[in-house]
Order: sequence, then C-alpha cells, then structure tokens
Amino acid sequence: MRGAGLLLLWRWGAQAGRGRRLCTRASPASPPWRLLFFGSDQFAVESLKLLAASRASGEGLLKTLEVVTLGGEVPVRRFATQHQLLVHSWPLGETEGRFDVGVVVSFGCLLPERLIRTFPHGILNVHPSLLPRWRGPAPVFHTVLHGDRVTGVSVMQIRPHKFDVGPILSQELHQVPDRCSAEQLGAALATKGAHLLLDTLRNLPERMASKQEQSRSGATFAPKIHSSMSWVSWEEQTCDQIDRLYRAIGCRIHLRTMWEGRSLKLLDFVGRCHIALADERRRPAPGSVTFLKESNTLAVWCKDGCVGFKAVLLKKRLTAADFYNGYLHQTLLTTGAVFVSARPANVPSNSAAQSQTNSS
Repeated sequence: MRGAGLLLLWRWGAQAGRGRRLCTRASPASPPWRLLFFGSDQFAVESLKLLAASRASGEGLLKTLEVVTLGGEVPVRRFATQHQLLVHSWPLGETEGRFDVGVVVSFGCLLPERLIRTFPHGILNVHPSLLPRWRGPAPVFHTVLHGDRVTGVSVMQIRPHKFDVGPILSQELHQVPDRCSAEQLGAALATKGAHLLLDTLRNLPERMASKQEQSRSGATFAPKIHSSMSWVSWEEQTCDQIDRLYRAIGCRIHLRTMWEGRSLKLLDFVGRCHIALADERRRPAPGSVTFLKESNTLAVWCKDGCVGFKAVLLKKRLTAADFYNGYLHQTLLTTGAVFVSARPANVPSNSAAQSQTNSS
C-alpha cells in the first residue's frame, strides 16, 4: 500500500511538473508581447528605437524587450546599453518559453531552426525592399545601382536555412527620390520599416492569418557591395550608370580608374558635364580627360558623354586644378590624358550586371 501511494505521488508530481513546463511555454494570442530583438547596424537601430519607445509609453504592445547583437561596439549594442535594455551576445543560449515573438532587422546571421521553433509566434524580419525583389544583404545599394523607381519595405516571417524567402505579413511602397544616394534611401526605409513593424505587431494574429507566400517570379539577388565594383568602365558605362554607381556605393567606396599605371580614386562626383564639340560625330575616346577651368572640374568621357569630378586621390587628395597643374598638364602636351578602365578579369562589368538584372 505504501508503494502504491508513493507511485501515485510520483505520477502526480510528474504531471504537475509537465503542467509547470507547459505554463512557461504558453504564449498570449494578443499583445503585450515578450519580444527578443536581433540586430546590429544603424538601420536596425531605427526599429529598436521605436520598440523601446513603445514599451516606455505603456501602450501595451510589449511586456518585455531584450536584445541580441554581435560582438564589438555595433550601433544596436550602443543603443541598447544607453537605454538599459538587457543585451545578449550571439550565439544565443536557451530561449525556450521566454519569448512570444522575435524580430530580426539587419542582423546578418542565419538563425537555426531549433531557435526559430522556440518562438510561438515566429520571428519577423524587416527587409528594405519589395520582396522577392532584392533578396540578400544589400538591397538598398542595388535599388539605387539599378535605377529602380519604386521600392519599399517588407515585414516577413523568417524560415530556416535561407534568407528572405518566408511569407509576407506586411508591405509598403516607397517612391525612390531622384538622384538619392543609398545612404539617404536607407535612412528613409529604416524609418518606414520601423513603423510598419509596430503596426504588424499590433495586429499580429490577423497578419499571420492573412500572410502571403512570396511570388516565384521576379526574385532578384542583392549581393554584398565589394571593392571590385568601384572600377569605372569608361567604354561600357553611360553617364547615368556611372551616376547610379556613385550614388550606390560612393558613401563607402571611392570610384576608381587607372592613370599612367597607377590606381586613382575619383572624388566629389558632379554628374554629367556638357562640352561643346566642333564635330559631334568625332567625340574623344572613352577615358579621355579634359580640365574645365571655369568650374574646376575634371571631365571624363564615357560611353555616351562625359562626367565630372572635383577632386582625385593619388598620393593625397588633390583638387581638379591641383591635379591638372601637377600631373595632367604635361601629359596633355605630349600623349594626351586618358583614364584607363581596370577590372579583375573574373568580375563582370557593372553595366553588364545591371543589364542582366534589369532583364530578369
């Protein structure tokens, strides 16, 4: 009898233990949410800033807000520390039963399936494009580089094993302003994405119920920006393509060309230049350089005209006038000044890459 009683007590204790574990895993069907935020750069800070403000306001959207970020003094870590948010370093430890929903914004790491499954309402991602257009790590840069007139932000539910392929919960269009840089566009989309994220979280059950799988057509990839993209191809690229290249990567990487066997960085781009020619049918060869004294500009001929730069970087920064007086003047008197396109043989030209993507 005593043994039977002990058995009953053991069974009751086991059931109670299971009940306690089930209680820790239970998640509400509506706000306030226990939210874990994954992010790293300034784009991500905009979403985290709005989440923190919402929680501080007491509007009832968030019960808890904790942050996961990468090592080092990345912008998300600095913001979280300044605002006394609990910060976890990546890779993350146990999360079972601690959070209702996750949010990933510009984090850069693929989350494992076992981690995703610990969030009852899944993990959301704020992505600065109209998915499936520009999947990948650099959508804003490629939006500018390829001359898209319309872009936007998407809030999607992430899936394991691949980036940017999950179902869409919310999207909002954004008109790309004329001649905006990737930096300017990224800032605008960061703000728009943050507001769309909060709206999605306020109506999460409804958005989850009506989520849409991404279209199988129209998908394009936005690879990371790398230094080999900075070489200008004077023979292949138009004024407009060079303009877009500068606005896309110029805030991070200087455009480059070769001059007399040396790498030359092109600074302070001013766009298309207009030079009167005696015979429009006999334009200078691509790469030919002219110094425009009145505007202190180096005008370089490309495929369909010429573009201007106010300065270059050789051994040091030189204005157009300094470069002309110190280097170009003698060259023009003898052989003529020509900038030479240079690009690693295994890297496609920017103009070819743009044509290929625009036709996809």
